[in-house]
Amino acid sequence: MDLGLAGKVALITGGSRGLGRHAALALAQEKSNIVTCARNLETLDETVAEIRQTGVKVVGIQADVTTPEGTDHVFSELAKSFDSVDILINNVGGSTGRDFESADDTAWEHTLQLNLFSGIRLARHCLPNMKTKGWGRIISISSIYGREHGGGLTYMTAKSALIAFSKHLALEIAGSGITVNTIAPGSIAFPGGGWERFQQNNTPEIVDEFIRHNLPMGRFGWPEPVGALVAFLASTQADLLTGTCINVDGGQSHSLI
Repeated sequence: MDLGLAGKVALITGGSRGLGRHAALALAQEKSNIVTCARNLETLDETVAEIRQTGVKVVGIQADVTTPEGTDHVFSELAKSFDSVDILINNVGGSTGRDFESADDTAWEHTLQLNLFSGIRLARHCLPNMKTKGWGRIISISSIYGREHGGGLTYMTAKSALIAFSKHLALEIAGSGITVNTIAPGSIAFPGGGWERFQQNNTPEIVDEFIRHNLPMGRFGWPEPVGALVAFLASTQADLLTGTCINVDGGQSHSLI
C-alpha cells in the first residue's frame, strides 16, 4: 500500500526513544523527512543516526517543549532545513502526582504542560501552513487511561484532556484537508520506559500477577504497532479518519467506546 508520504515533513516530539522513535522510523520508512526533538542529546543523536540510514533527511533538535521558549526553539531550528511541517506527532508525555494528596500545583502544572499544552502550542505553530497547503496531519499519543479510569490522577486528567482537545480541533477544521486524531496505547514496554522499569523494580511474582489481571494477551505490548498506526493515520489512505481515538492495547482496556 502506498501511503503517499514521500517528501512530507514530520515533526515528532519525544522522538529519541520508545513510541516517538518508532513513529519516526515508521514515517522514515515511508520516505517522509523527519524532524525529531527530545531533551536527552545522547539518545537523540543515536536515533537521528538510525533514521538517517533510511535515506531521508533528518534533523534532531535538543529542546524541552513543555515551555513556550522550547517550542519556539524547535521551530526556529526546523526553519533552517524545512519550510513547514506536514505531519505533527505529539508524543512527549509523562506525569508527577499520582493521587490527590500528592499532586500539588507544581505536579499539576508539569503534567499538563507535558501532555497537553505542549501539543496545543505545537499545533498553533503548524496549523497556518497546513491550512495554506490544504493538507496536514496532527496525531497525539494519549493513553487508554485518557479514555477510562486508570493510572495516576494528573496523568489521567491530562491524557483525557488531550483527547478532548483533539476531538474539538478535528471538528473545527474538518473541511480544511487537515485531520486530527489520537492514539491510546496500553502498557507498552520499551528500553528506558516506565513499564520496563516496572518489570525491573518488582519481583517476578508481582509482574506475573499484573500481567494475569491486566493483559489479555499474556504479555506487555511493544512499540512497533504504534509506529505503524502513526504512519497509517498520517497517510493519504486515512483521509476519512478524523476526531477519532484508537486503542493499541492488546485488549487491555475495558471501555466500550
